[in-house]
Amino acid sequence: MREDLTVLVVPDPKVVRRLLTRYASLQIALAEHERPEGTRELEDVSYTLCVTMGTRTVHEAIAAADTLLVARAEQGA
Repeated sequence: MREDLTVLVVPDPKVVRRLLTRYASLQIALAEHERPEGTRELEDVSYTLCVTMGTRTVHEAIAAADTLLVARAEQGA
């Protein structure tokens, strides 16, 4: 008989911080001057952030990332 195992993968906080920083930087750059390459890069970073955090929307991903980073900071990690 096989037991179902659930594995929780927690993203590396350094990776999450880099993604959040890149996302914010692209948002700012596109607000100042919209360009197709920047829009595509923002879409890519948004997708990667969603996959990394296991969410469906970038807003959910940002909230999950914030929760992860706060929890890690409270643990002193």
